[in-house]
Amino acid sequence: MDNTILDFVENFMEKNKDYLENIEYSLKSEIKNFSKYSLTKPVSYALASGKRIRPLILLITCDALGGAKSNAYPCAVAVELLHTESIIHDDIIDQDNHRRGKDAFHVKYGYNTSILTADFVFGLILSISSKYNDKSISKCISEAALKMCEGEWAELKIDPEIYKMNWNEYISIISNKTATLFEASAKLGAYLAKGTPKEIEALSIFGLNLGIAYQIQDDILDIKDKHKIVTALSIDGHDVISHLSSMSQNYADLAKNELNILKDSKYKELLIELTEFTIIRPY
Repeated sequence: MDNTILDFVENFMEKNKDYLENIEYSLKSEIKNFSKYSLTKPVSYALASGKRIRPLILLITCDALGGAKSNAYPCAVAVELLHTESIIHDDIIDQDNHRRGKDAFHVKYGYNTSILTADFVFGLILSISSKYNDKSISKCISEAALKMCEGEWAELKIDPEIYKMNWNEYISIISNKTATLFEASAKLGAYLAKGTPKEIEALSIFGLNLGIAYQIQDDILDIKDKHKIVTALSIDGHDVISHLSSMSQNYADLAKNELNILKDSKYKELLIELTEFTIIRPY
């Protein structure tokens, strides 16, 4: 791997070290609040080793608009839990046996426990979101969950071996399945910082485009997996990988353009670097 990329990734992680450590602490603290329930142990397994991109987006966005992080951490936990719940289901649907260098959840705990744990995680999310008096918070999380299911359902209906998917279909699916939670994370950060309607809208679009770029990069990394829908993608007159790389950069640029609404600050720079990390990350 290019040393320049490795240096960038290491530098990016170091700059966000405090955020990431506090996210881990908040995740463990929230789960500990429910320790009387037996399913907290498998939830902890499901949460281990994530990149925490979504809560990171929420927290940096909140900081960029002058919000209070202390009020944002529970919400950051909620979006990571929603992502975790989706992974449990996604690995079952895709029949993936490994995730983050270890056994996928359903391999470790079985299908029955997987279903119950995903339901339990939704209960945790509801409990956390109920802490906020602002109904916009729970509504945003709910809308993200609904769109994620819609995207998963649309993907489920595609058999890559017999169906050729056009670009618009592909973008529609990944926008719902993946990018909607990026969008919600940025929007929630802006909500919690009491951003203006224009700021909330711009940062929501930032999150959406960032999420699309992120998923395209994921699909580039997974292009050899015949079970992934990206293998059903047909691009007239273009090499699929080259087109994906170009469009990943395009959506990343669109995301960065929305950050012009922010005042110059270290937090704005972190969001720009997060966008760049999205499209060059090696994993």
